Amino acid sequence: MFVTIEGPEGSGKSSVTKKVTEMLEKEGYCVVLTREPGGTPISEQIRNVILDKANTKMDGMTEALLYAAARRQHLVEKVWPLSNEGKIVISDRFLDSSLAYQGGARGLGIDNILSLNHFATDGYYPDLTLLFDIEPEIGLARIAANASREVNRLDLEKIEFHRSVRQTFLGLAKRFPDRFVVLDASKPFDEVVLNAYKTIKDRLSKCK
Repeated sequence: MFVTIEGPEGSGKSSVTKKVTEMLEKEGYCVVLTREPGGTPISEQIRNVILDKANTKMDGMTEALLYAAARRQHLVEKVWPLSNEGKIVISDRFLDSSLAYQGGARGLGIDNILSLNHFATDGYYPDLTLLFDIEPEIGLARIAANASREVNRLDLEKIEFHRSVRQTFLGLAKRFPDRFVVLDASKPFDEVVLNAYKTIKDRLSKCK
């Protein structure tokens, strides 16, 4: 199975997902945690270009194309092979982030970015997508308070950008209800972990 984790900046999805992965592994599930952009050496190099705070002149379409390129390499080199081996792959971000950030917040059009990514991914969708929903003001305040957290180029966008990201994510959850589950990421960490764990476990079967 392929599970993706989505959410605005500062939603805590990465920390929660690491904890949930550990819990599932202890129960005998065969789980591989990865991320986007990144997950493979080539995709990680593309990630460095995309998120570099010095690249302030990057065009929105260039950004979208780089994400799609990193995604393709990630699928070919990691997600598909591991899935074919019977592993459960959990990815911190995937297709829906491009739809929310470039399609929505950058104003490039959700359907345009969806079409671009259909080409890059051969129309591949996750089996389950968890959306960690949080108001952008809370998420950005968390980032500011966490000195150890990586601050990237997208974190520095204006608040209107982050509000658009959140609203687009919520719209995608309504558009694709069969695979989306929305979690309240403003709740205490342990509660969010438990909710995410229960949601994922309901869809998974143990590896033999």
